[in-house]
Amino acid sequence: MSASDTGLEPEKTSGDASKKRGFPVLVLLPLVIFAALAGLFLFQLTMGNDPQKIPSALINKPAPDFTLSAVKNISKDGVPVPGFSREDLLGKVSVVNVFASWCGPCRQEHPLLEDLAKVDGIQLLGINYKDKPENARRFLGSLGNPYSRIGVDSAGRTAIEWGVYGVPETFVVDKEGMIRYKFIGPLDPSSYKDVFLPELSKVIAASQ
Repeated sequence: MSASDTGLEPEKTSGDASKKRGFPVLVLLPLVIFAALAGLFLFQLTMGNDPQKIPSALINKPAPDFTLSAVKNISKDGVPVPGFSREDLLGKVSVVNVFASWCGPCRQEHPLLEDLAKVDGIQLLGINYKDKPENARRFLGSLGNPYSRIGVDSAGRTAIEWGVYGVPETFVVDKEGMIRYKFIGPLDPSSYKDVFLPELSKVIAASQ
């Protein structure tokens, strides 16, 4: 009597098992790291702690090496707004703001970025995070464009390299390309005036 007659399946041999391919665990590593950082940020919020006290491994370290293309069809004063790379951070104090059109807090802090763009001695750059170009254009078209350069980070990989927990986040980079300060979450009038601007002033003074 054959196995098919009894309705029993033949046992799989070790040879059959060896034909199965292993799952590429390394592919998920960046996602696991990002999820862990996001979990830490969430824990800080739920425990009532100040997210600004979350340590960043990149403070006083060089900004990561990256190149981001421009958001198509965005211009400022009639000139197309370019993307940027790490090379564009050199020679001048830079404020790098990570934003998205779908981010409500980004809309909340936007008037302060318009004011920040007027500060002497800096350049304000934007990383457009996991956004659609048409939505980014509408967002900046309705609120105004404070950025001299905007880079597209559609997959969010550059944000991970910068250690971003979530949007918005704002970094201060000195003229040597070193990250000197990081503000997590949206700026409000109080934190902008009492926290962010004093930290920015320190970096500007140290870069002169």
